[in-house]
Amino acid sequence: MALQISQKNGNFFLNGKLNSTTSRFFIIYFEHNIEQLESVTINIDKVNEISRDGLEAISTLTAIALRNDKLFSVTGYGCKEIYDDFNQMNVA
Repeated sequence: MALQISQKNGNFFLNGKLNSTTSRFFIIYFEHNIEQLESVTINIDKVNEISRDGLEAISTLTAIALRNDKLFSVTGYGCKEIYDDFNQMNVA
């Protein structure tokens, strides 16, 4: 399954896989939204796979939001890999 993105009440919901095939689209889509909105929240409850490329895409969007003085957050109980990776970065 490819990555599907839906929006409800200002929150974005991801469904599918965030990997090398979908990460470029993910960055382009959310870079535009970060520029247009004050705050972007993505929910990863239905993400069933996230690769290193997907984690790098989230890091890229975090940097873009910081550079533009915007809020960017990830919520939900999606793939455990994202939490493990970000926790590992915070420890180092």
